[in-house]
Amino acid sequence: MEKITSLIRLRMGSHDAHYGGNLVDGAKMLQLFGDIATELLIICDGDEGLFRSYDNIEFLAPVYAGDYIEAVGEITNIGNTSRKMVFEARKVVVPRPDISVSAADVLAEPIVVCKASGTCVVTKDCQRK
Repeated sequence: MEKITSLIRLRMGSHDAHYGGNLVDGAKMLQLFGDIATELLIICDGDEGLFRSYDNIEFLAPVYAGDYIEAVGEITNIGNTSRKMVFEARKVVVPRPDISVSAADVLAEPIVVCKASGTCVVTKDCQRK
């Protein structure tokens, strides 16, 4: 099986902060994983398919407004209609308000903030590839 991957990188904005201290809701990482899953299914099958279930979700580090998150996903197994996938979200840039309002640092080593695995489905009649 040819490796099928997807990557999204974006900045968490103040509108993403849901809790005190500009903490971003963990569900935002799952939203990114959903977007990645959709792209993976389009690449694999030519159809958006449906996300059926998560097998595992681990929230490993906090995410704050201003952080840049890089989320990646890969299809690990292709069944008749099911597509098993793994996902990882990493913090790659952090704001530095202690220096100035516009300072930020690229992290030498990304911080893994969330990992997940799940299954998506593309019905036979929707598989175009």
